Amino acid sequence: MAPTNLPVRPTTDLGKESLFNILNNYFYFNNITVMDLFAGTGNISFEFASRDAISVLAIDEHQPCIDFIKKTAAQLQYTNLTAIKADAFQYLERHRQPVNIIFADPPYDLENIEKIPEIVFSRGLLKPDGWLIIEHAKNQDFSKHDNFYQQRNYGKLNFSFFSNFTEKSANNSEEKE
Repeated sequence: MAPTNLPVRPTTDLGKESLFNILNNYFYFNNITVMDLFAGTGNISFEFASRDAISVLAIDEHQPCIDFIKKTAAQLQYTNLTAIKADAFQYLERHRQPVNIIFADPPYDLENIEKIPEIVFSRGLLKPDGWLIIEHAKNQDFSKHDNFYQQRNYGKLNFSFFSNFTEKSANNSEEKE
């Protein structure tokens, strides 16, 4: 159980279950690499790690969050999960290795949230047919972004999906048939 003093708003169980049901139709988890931005308690990172993702990078700027993720990952013996203390925007600017999925769950009132897809796609941080998923409030609209694919709503929780594929359907070498 996460300490109550962490500055987080974890993804709801309904949202998490829905997200992983979607991802399960497009990816073999044991073939993907993941970056979890604004990782908080590591809720999403642990889901990917438990599904045997090749590697999961949990990025958060709050040291108590990173400490909690590291401690929990060690207890669960997740050797595929690495927690890194960093500002998400700065980390994206210096990260060089593309991944299959980038999940970002920034504070809903974060300034410049719209820069996340700009940085991800301008820096080529997704593998071919990789996905960027941003959890956000319903007043945020990403639909005009060139790489926008779709938005899903689950109560107050919203996921916007982006990809660098040209067709509006996921069709990659790791897609499930």
